[in-house]
Amino acid sequence: MGLESIGTPLLWVGFTLFVLAMLALDLGVFHRRAHEVRMAEALAWTVVWIVLALAFNVGVYFWFGSHRALEFLTGYLIEKALSVDNIFVFLVIFSYFAVPPAFQHRVLFWGVLGALVMRAIFIVVGAALLQRFHWVIYVFGAFLVFTAIKLFLQRASEVHPERNPVFLLFRRMVPSVSDYRGQRFVVKEGGQWRATPLLLVLVCVEATDLVFAVDSIPAIFAVTRDPFIVYTSNIFAILGLRALYFVLAGMMARFHYLRVGLAIVLGFVGVKMLISEFYKVPITLSLAVVAGVLSVSVVASWLWPPEVARPIPHAARVADPSGDGPLAAPEVPAQEPE
Repeated sequence: MGLESIGTPLLWVGFTLFVLAMLALDLGVFHRRAHEVRMAEALAWTVVWIVLALAFNVGVYFWFGSHRALEFLTGYLIEKALSVDNIFVFLVIFSYFAVPPAFQHRVLFWGVLGALVMRAIFIVVGAALLQRFHWVIYVFGAFLVFTAIKLFLQRASEVHPERNPVFLLFRRMVPSVSDYRGQRFVVKEGGQWRATPLLLVLVCVEATDLVFAVDSIPAIFAVTRDPFIVYTSNIFAILGLRALYFVLAGMMARFHYLRVGLAIVLGFVGVKMLISEFYKVPITLSLAVVAGVLSVSVVASWLWPPEVARPIPHAARVADPSGDGPLAAPEVPAQEPE
């Protein structure tokens, strides 16, 4: 599988401008004022992003052929499935920091924007490594197999935002206040700019996505080596992550077999990488395996629900930015216009 890309400079620039325009429309028009995202709104945006991704896939099919289109669709399904695991982590982070529902979309928006930049860097570096050092494909494959085994054996997902090294470093180095100030990330007090807990939450979200990117980028390079297909399928999956969060946040405990499905998918793409020199797994087979495994894991979760659903951690405390310990959750001030 070569590294020839369908992405001309015009396509790269055009797609990037499209993404920036959609983000500006999202934050500048539809979410200009902080508000709690309801199920109907989240569902509508989820459908919008899925339709846009599928429309892009149709365009790839007509302009670049069925093979590239299948690569995009398979990559998109893998990234979309892996992004669902992010949702549980976001849920824990928001609960730990007692983030008011009205401010969660703002954190996810800027978190996604940072994720776009990080994913782009990861993809460029990964493509360059594969082009110059072909043996890296085996490192990626072995890493994915290891991740799959670890994920399969992991029975519960415990997340401790307060132990995140990036968060700990940030909390000690950046002057902060202990209570929320509307939807602001920073405030000026006593002539000095200070971070609010909302900025600390954003740091945790960004650090979490960095960890997830380490898994997801090698996974999609097992499907295609085309940097443009890797980038666009990643971006479409991430762009729909915010809306999907508000749709699935209350139902995450029900998808208890999804982790097993993700482990199988990661194991499959890891093995596909390891045997790539000896046998090229057809893209149609890859798509069938990914879609089939994920579908079975979701259906199984509904048919055989857990005996005792995992409770969503209740937002009872907020970390004290001074580092002296947790504080009681602060009273959130009234909504402020930007």
